[in-house]
Amino acid sequence: MAETKKIKTALISVFHKDGLEEILAKLHEEGVAFLSTGGTQKFIEGLGYPCQKVEDVTTYPSILGGRVKTLHPKIFGGILARRDNEGDQQQMAEYDIPSIDLVIVDLYPFEQTVASGASDADIIEKIDIGGISLIRAGAKNFKDVVIVPSKAEYGMLLDVLKAKGAQTDLEDRKQFAERAFGVSSHYDTAIHNWFAK
Repeated sequence: MAETKKIKTALISVFHKDGLEEILAKLHEEGVAFLSTGGTQKFIEGLGYPCQKVEDVTTYPSILGGRVKTLHPKIFGGILARRDNEGDQQQMAEYDIPSIDLVIVDLYPFEQTVASGASDADIIEKIDIGGISLIRAGAKNFKDVVIVPSKAEYGMLLDVLKAKGAQTDLEDRKQFAERAFGVSSHYDTAIHNWFAK
């Protein structure tokens, strides 16, 4: 089942920017459009690549001190829409929802914050909401979307890009989804353990 999908638009929203340069260069070379938030958007533009702001798609600013940036139907619709479902495609057209084919995200460093002896208030702010939701959405819709859930998968993505250009087959996407659920499971377990202490 080598169902090949082209990557046309990538949503990139990461806490750790190191290691992104080579991926961005390759994606840009392949004509992939970038969509991003805050610091990541500035980082991408700083490398000389055009990048659309998530706020321009959602028409909402980042609110509540950055707690809500990507949580919006236009972003999650773009990730979760089934490309072979006529109803989904009609609604995307009706509500002007862009297709998002690749999501590169990482999570706030919860465990490191706990280990640093930070205050409870600081630790709670490092419970990621948008990132974990993007990871779950991308992984759920692996049939159509590539999800890169942490820096640990950058090498995997680069290997695919170098071998196939900006396209993936179903097996690639399923592998990324498996890694994504591993990341979300580990993260939620760490949070649960902290609360249970």
